[in-house]
Amino acid sequence: MSKYYQTNKKTELGVLIAVVEKQATDKLVKEHLDELAFLAQTLNIKVCQTFVQKIERPDKRTYVRSGKLAEIQSIIKMENINIIIFDDELSPSQLRNIENEIKIKVYDRSLLILDIFLRRAQTAQAKIQVQLARFQYLLPRLTRMWTHLERQRGGRGTRGGAGEKEIETDKRMVRDRITLLKKQLNKVELQASTRRKSRNGIVRIALVGYTNAGKSSLMNLLGKECLYTKDELFATVDSTVRKVVINNLPFLLSDTVGFIRKLPYDLIASFKSTLAEVREADLLLHIIDISSPAYEDHIKVVEQTLVELGGNQIKRINIYNKIDQLSEETPHLENGTKQKSIMISAKTRQNLPALKNLIFEEAFKEHIKMYPNYIQPQSF
Repeated sequence: MSKYYQTNKKTELGVLIAVVEKQATDKLVKEHLDELAFLAQTLNIKVCQTFVQKIERPDKRTYVRSGKLAEIQSIIKMENINIIIFDDELSPSQLRNIENEIKIKVYDRSLLILDIFLRRAQTAQAKIQVQLARFQYLLPRLTRMWTHLERQRGGRGTRGGAGEKEIETDKRMVRDRITLLKKQLNKVELQASTRRKSRNGIVRIALVGYTNAGKSSLMNLLGKECLYTKDELFATVDSTVRKVVINNLPFLLSDTVGFIRKLPYDLIASFKSTLAEVREADLLLHIIDISSPAYEDHIKVVEQTLVELGGNQIKRINIYNKIDQLSEETPHLENGTKQKSIMISAKTRQNLPALKNLIFEEAFKEHIKMYPNYIQPQSF
């Protein structure tokens, strides 16, 4: 069993900054900022204040307009803030301009997610994938961003910022590291592909869903394994495959990394081997946190990510989890597709027998396609 150690790192103070369209509702803005704060909390960053600017599109130079940036800078000095976090991916020029103005550590949403993945990764494959994505993100942003690399490589530098010679050295180091990681990843992906091919002849089912929807909890219930679960974003980064048997019918069940709004492109590209478990599955179990006020938006994010992965045509069962956290009024679920749905609680095991029967029915249909002469076993 894997051991997880909680490292007590110093809590840093941060502010959140978001640009939203003028027609965005307060409810939507709050949901986005709450999620960003949850991400920050995962890296031991205490959010002291949030700033929202409603404009049609982010400022090309500094993301927010100059007046808002001056307001943010004033609060930063007053409250001794040492990190600012933006709810979008900043371009290299935006990052450079903001750092020149603010002169403290800057995170955008992509770097925040990448650093969380880096902390969560356990297997060699996941570590290579995250490091590759992170270096590819950092390469065009090597101005004062070299301080992020300093933590990873254990080097030392001046507090005033890197000079041109040091930045060029960093760029060469990053390019060399990217080349090495790509070679290592290709080797690992080849091994993973060989393992997946060896599973031919058995039904494959993959768990998908928005991060923190309860995929690993359900994996534990169905697979009788003790996977790490916690109420936090990206508790699971590594893909896990287990053999599960329901009513004497065996199948392979894989738990995959959770999806999230604005998932960095480099991360999706680096995790293409891991996410092949989704693309090559016979059946997808889409886990949805029905207790979240934004569950409908989460469904859209997952559906769009499945389109990007080429897995949107795979048969799915929509599993609405965490019904134990609902108020007395149950949301009305619109299901205009042929996908089957069920409401459960992985925590209290409510409707778990019905879910197992539904999975068995759909898995058996896929099994019959492989073995037309197979005799259905009796249910127990």
